[in-house]
Amino acid sequence: MDEEIEKDENLDDSVVAEEAAAETIKKLREKLKTTQKERDEYLAGWQRAKADLINARQRDETDKKEFVKFANERLVDELIPVLDSFELAFNNKEGWEKTDKNWRAGVEFIYNQLKKALADVGLEEINPFGKMFDPTRDEASEYLPVESESDNHKILVVVQKGYSLNGRMLRPSKVKVGEIKKAKP
Repeated sequence: MDEEIEKDENLDDSVVAEEAAAETIKKLREKLKTTQKERDEYLAGWQRAKADLINARQRDETDKKEFVKFANERLVDELIPVLDSFELAFNNKEGWEKTDKNWRAGVEFIYNQLKKALADVGLEEINPFGKMFDPTRDEASEYLPVESESDNHKILVVVQKGYSLNGRMLRPSKVKVGEIKKAKP
């Protein structure tokens, strides 16, 4: 009988051990699920943070490029009247022709250097002569009467060239525009 009691006790102990092991396994599985859920949340958060960082770097890079593109805008804008002065001197044919040929060549060389340096930073000359008037590009200083329909709203005279810097308008062209005057009934 002692053997049977001992067998029952061993049986009870093994059942208790199995139940304890099952309970431990259940707790471990729950802990594993919780840990995996936390891991997934951390991973998703890390991935979002990494994507945000990449996007921020790209925005910063774009902003830097844009800043560099227009950083010289004030200086370029202040040099445009210098270009105008050169052109006024060149357009004074009588005075220009009287000056020494070597001196004229030197001044023209300096003018071309200045134009090239400004073009290298993105300055573009707008000379709309012969084109149709565009109020986004041109400023009409005068309307000249014309007879031909083809000259209606056409730019006949460029009073002052316009300039843009990397596609942004710095100064519109000042122009004289042809306009058909219709007789009033």
